[in-house]
Amino acid sequence: MNQQGWNPSTYGIEEHGITNANHVYWNLPAGALYEQALQRNEGKTAHLGPLVVSTGYYTGRSPNDKFIVQEPGSQSNIWWGAVNRPFEQERFDRLYQRVMGFLQGKDLFVQDCFAGADPRYRKPIRVISEYAWHSLFVRNMFIRPDWSKVREHVPEYTIIAVPNFQATPAVDGTNSEAFILVHFGRNLVLIGGTEYAGEIKKSVFTIMNYCLPLENIFSMHCSANIGQEGDVALFFGLSGTGKTTLSTDASRKLIGDDEHGWSDRGVFNFEGGCYAKVIRLSPEAEPEIYQTTRQFGTVLENVVMDPVTRRLNLDDDSLTENTRGCYPINQIDNCELSGMGGHPRNLIMLTADAFGVMPPVSKLTPEQAMYHFLSGYTAKVAGTERGMGSEPQATFSTCFGAPFMSLHPSVYANLLRDKIAQHKTHCWLVNTGWSGGPFGVGKRIKIAHTRAMVRAILNGQLASAPTKKDPIFGLQIPQTCEGVPTEILWPSTTWKNAADYDAKAKDLAQRFEKNFEEFAPSVSSEVCTSGPKVK
Repeated sequence: MNQQGWNPSTYGIEEHGITNANHVYWNLPAGALYEQALQRNEGKTAHLGPLVVSTGYYTGRSPNDKFIVQEPGSQSNIWWGAVNRPFEQERFDRLYQRVMGFLQGKDLFVQDCFAGADPRYRKPIRVISEYAWHSLFVRNMFIRPDWSKVREHVPEYTIIAVPNFQATPAVDGTNSEAFILVHFGRNLVLIGGTEYAGEIKKSVFTIMNYCLPLENIFSMHCSANIGQEGDVALFFGLSGTGKTTLSTDASRKLIGDDEHGWSDRGVFNFEGGCYAKVIRLSPEAEPEIYQTTRQFGTVLENVVMDPVTRRLNLDDDSLTENTRGCYPINQIDNCELSGMGGHPRNLIMLTADAFGVMPPVSKLTPEQAMYHFLSGYTAKVAGTERGMGSEPQATFSTCFGAPFMSLHPSVYANLLRDKIAQHKTHCWLVNTGWSGGPFGVGKRIKIAHTRAMVRAILNGQLASAPTKKDPIFGLQIPQTCEGVPTEILWPSTTWKNAADYDAKAKDLAQRFEKNFEEFAPSVSSEVCTSGPKVK
């Protein structure tokens, strides 16, 4: 075995059962990983230096291919069901041995790093990958160690990513040739059959969502930033709601764009990088993120590039709607390098309501915050996924990240309740979706107006603004907001026909009610009755 790179750990890959590997590249820096990726035809460099790669058939996560190994140590803690599906330990062991055999004679890339910016709660992790660009992705996304101590690095959790190994469902018990298998008993994640690097990132998030709540730390699928006065804001939201865009603000320091913990010391980022959607990215609306697509070190997934000029076409969705950019957080000029902040003053839940009936901004009671946190609502529109029709589809993803929540949702919701009560955090719901009618009729709320609403939340103006209660959703809607036309604040007034609005609003309210039936037994009656009501 030929080991190359920066201080190979004394805790070698043989500790993971890997033997007879060819070259093992340890903790290579970005320049060396570029060279390896280009030599192996894994990607191409674009104008001004980003590395552009294609992930083949899998251009997004594979939720139907993720399983949790059923083993004694974690079995009683897991929220088993459609999200966390069990995988037999014996089948895992057999598949693991097949993967170990596959890796013999292969070149491998190892990155030793950490998840969690707060030294008290961080977890040492190791990612072993077939691809050099996956190793660059990991180096970008997670927290790099003190290189003088990297030889002492002993991973608490290990991820092995083998995209060229395809499972045989009839033999292995997987859903397809792709698989993401989480084994909490062995602190191990096995990924195969998919090149999509987001599976690595979200596997680490799944681990943190299992470990930290058991230590009474609230793990959150949210972005976070901090103002000049030290005021922290959290932004919860599913893909496409503006979580990364709205938290990346030149007037506030970015703590992190996607995954955080909230401990008794405050908020801390799980990651050391960002993973932003870049489809139709605009230098006017999102200048900080746009600039990262023009820098060395950024990894761009499935972005279309002119083969001659090497210039990007960020508007081209011919490969996928889910084009992505991965970059170290310090490529955002105004970032909080410590990855830490105090207790949040404001907590914003984002939705992109394609039915056009939810208010652009509203203030939530603590009970409503729990209700909407457990609901995790947004709406998908035509073109975002294959097979979708012209009508929007309501999507409810509990805790704004159901695929990554290993424990029962009530665990996370109760932590939210306790944290906002203890620290008197203001909670808000912001709709970045449609106004004046549903998708295809109305128009998406202007990003400038959404930014003005967020600004008014963060500077305290909306906390004291007069409000009016929405009769269907029960939300308190501010009557004025600086920089926002008053007429768009009350959604029913933006529709041409009030009866059409009422019908669509009641339809969405019924969807909320039906979705929440699952959670009603595990929360208080005050939370149950704080949601939308259909009279």
